[in-house]
Amino acid sequence: MSAEGAAPRHPGAEGQLTAGAALTLEGLTAGYDSRPVVNEVSITVAPGEIVSVVGPNGSGKSTLLKAVIGIVQVLGGRVRLDDQEITGWLPEDVARAGVGYVPQVDDVFPPLTVRENLEMGGYLLPTREVQSRLDEVVTVFPRLATMLGRRAGKISGGERKMLAMARAMMLHPRLFVLDEPTANLAPAVASEVLEEHVRGLARRGATALIVEQRARAVLAISDRTYVLAGGRLRMEGSPEELRSSPQFVASFLGGSAGVADIVSESEPGSPP
Repeated sequence: MSAEGAAPRHPGAEGQLTAGAALTLEGLTAGYDSRPVVNEVSITVAPGEIVSVVGPNGSGKSTLLKAVIGIVQVLGGRVRLDDQEITGWLPEDVARAGVGYVPQVDDVFPPLTVRENLEMGGYLLPTREVQSRLDEVVTVFPRLATMLGRRAGKISGGERKMLAMARAMMLHPRLFVLDEPTANLAPAVASEVLEEHVRGLARRGATALIVEQRARAVLAISDRTYVLAGGRLRMEGSPEELRSSPQFVASFLGGSAGVADIVSESEPGSPP
């Protein structure tokens, strides 16, 4: 399935803070100790789009994101941000290029205050610009403005995820790379994170590549979705296309079949 040429649903919104960047992964193979975890993955994310990656545990979703931002070794293929190749760059150089990364765990510094976390997020900015940027960021997440003096370890899970996104925003990113932003959150809080905060970033012009286990919820905010299983892409399409796929519905939206059906359909002769 494919949705090539589909326009993102979020551009041109009021309060635009940045212009989104295009991300292209071309045959990306990456892993640990020269052993591939993801194999020949090709993904495109247009400026202003929200593109999601779903798949079972152990399918390589987090490894894929870490390869994009320079934490995991790239063994083959290319990563391009707009017209610039960033394959294998150090994480700080990827951040300078305009990529904001929000990891699944260790996304804030619990002993530090909310303000100190935001200041840490601006570590690459000139010192004189940190406060003005902090003031801009809390207009996007106004709830944080009321808790700047509180320690990050004392705020709720949803507020921590909000802080993690705000911290990433300090460096004016054009692309957000989000790894399981709803992990360990209650369903209502998870919906708020996706519907209000992730979608809000896109409304303001940023691009987002998001890995998420809650397939139904992330489809609701995505322009396009890729399915990763066994380290390889198995399906892709718009939310509407995937919802019409019996294999996708059975595997990720509830049903009696499983991910093995997607794998076996993609690779004839694969074991069930």
